Amino acid sequence: MAGAANADWLAGNRGEPIWLLVAGAALVAAGWLLPVQVKSLSPLLLREAGAGSPTLVEFGESLRESDKPGPAVLVCDAAKKLALRGTDSLGTALAADAQRQPELVSWGGIDPYLEQVFAGKNKPAVATAAAVSHPAIQEFLPAKQRETVRGYLANTRSGAVKALLATADIDRTKRFVPAKRAGGQPLDATILMTALLHQGNWLSGPLAKEVRSRAELAAQSGELEPIENFYYDLLSLSRRLNWLQLGEWLRVCPDVKTVGEFAQLLRVAPDMMPALYAASLQSRAPDGVTRYALRYGKGGVAGLETALREGENAVRQLVQRQVPVNPDSPLAWDYFASLSLRYPTVMTFVKYLCFFAGVWFVFRALDRAVVGPVLSAANRTLMHAKSGVMALVFSGVLFVLSEPFLLRGAPPADLSMKVSIPALSLVGQLQAAPSAAAVVDLSTIVTILFFAAVQVMVYWICLLKMREIERQTVPSLLKLRLMENEENLFDSGLYVGIAGTATALVLQVLGIIQPNLLAAYSSNLFGITCVAMVKIRNVRPYKKKLILESQNAVPAKPAA
Repeated sequence: MAGAANADWLAGNRGEPIWLLVAGAALVAAGWLLPVQVKSLSPLLLREAGAGSPTLVEFGESLRESDKPGPAVLVCDAAKKLALRGTDSLGTALAADAQRQPELVSWGGIDPYLEQVFAGKNKPAVATAAAVSHPAIQEFLPAKQRETVRGYLANTRSGAVKALLATADIDRTKRFVPAKRAGGQPLDATILMTALLHQGNWLSGPLAKEVRSRAELAAQSGELEPIENFYYDLLSLSRRLNWLQLGEWLRVCPDVKTVGEFAQLLRVAPDMMPALYAASLQSRAPDGVTRYALRYGKGGVAGLETALREGENAVRQLVQRQVPVNPDSPLAWDYFASLSLRYPTVMTFVKYLCFFAGVWFVFRALDRAVVGPVLSAANRTLMHAKSGVMALVFSGVLFVLSEPFLLRGAPPADLSMKVSIPALSLVGQLQAAPSAAAVVDLSTIVTILFFAAVQVMVYWICLLKMREIERQTVPSLLKLRLMENEENLFDSGLYVGIAGTATALVLQVLGIIQPNLLAAYSSNLFGITCVAMVKIRNVRPYKKKLILESQNAVPAKPAA
């Protein structure tokens, strides 16, 4: 009866496994092609975000037309490195402006306050046809120039400027020689430059407020420490940027912390200055740019350059999301880029729903084609439940594979902040004791779960084979012989485990995956566990039952 029922069930579902398999594969492919990730950003989304927004060359042209050749030159340098269209024409226009107005080259543009301060004989020499840009701090180092600036600021009515000038009288410093002592020219020049920047409204509102509070706190405490690091970072920036380049950047800088982070980036990666500067100005969020570059290192700067190629809104999107750009993103549908950009949460849910439904359809097809014909109606319900569990596990594996930065991690933070403490440098470098706790990354966890899922499937197949033998209407002795014939199947967990370990080790040697012995040998461990459970928990008790049944079935011999 059971055989007839199975035959009827198979006849009624003969074509179903094929369309289930096709539908599952189509859903998995659809989910894979959606250009949305949780821990990275597809270049397609950047292209969609930047469409119609001002390009980097157009941004540089707007700076040039505003008589700001200094910032425009750095933007042009960034565009030249990215080989953007129109860069040559922008460079030609800037060169023509430099020949027509050489007096703008030295400072990087026009500043009415500078014209007032350095009027007459104390004004810096006007640049010639071969004019070059000068670092902002350079004009404040000569003693005559500093006295000129000090005299101009002496009549200021700004409380913030007065508080900044008062810090020059502080004699307790850590990173600088005090401004009133011999050798204190750099600090004195930096203080005067900061005061003139504040007087000329070159500092953003939040930054100006924070600088003033730090200056007042330093004056009250008699120590330069509250504002000393800011002076040091501003001096570092003013050695690399001219006056207008520095001022334009400070106008969008929100706080002192960002000044320190940007100065650190320019110290460790001066060749990346044009891209970082252009991204800061174009996005008007230098804090987001510096945080992104420090978090992801050179890979993060490469991501910023990718966004700069696409336009202003692409840079803002990347800085807002704070995730790495996936340069080797798989083929994706351009059609869904707009939806993925506007509704990232919804599209992410759709993507992983496609993964789960697709894998579930595939397992359902395999169940109906391979396992279903030999199961009873009651056991088919359990079969579908197991398919759902396996679909959940394997859809999780697909999720991780579609998120490359979950497996290999984010780009290294090779531009991170480095803090130097003079007091510790005198007694030697201190090293933190290595942590005894083992660090297990996400890729290791995913690999272990995958090997575990494979062994669960092997265990399930072994159980199905035992149930198939158990349902056959043959004597117990024949069933026992059939069980012995399947010994190789019951040992397959060990074979699969060894194969998984060997494959993982080979891939590690070839450099395809990161070296990780824990993940590799977990396959072997799960194989041993699977075989032990099959043979001890299932095969041995069932064989014992068959042996007893076969003995009871043998008739007793009559007594002689």
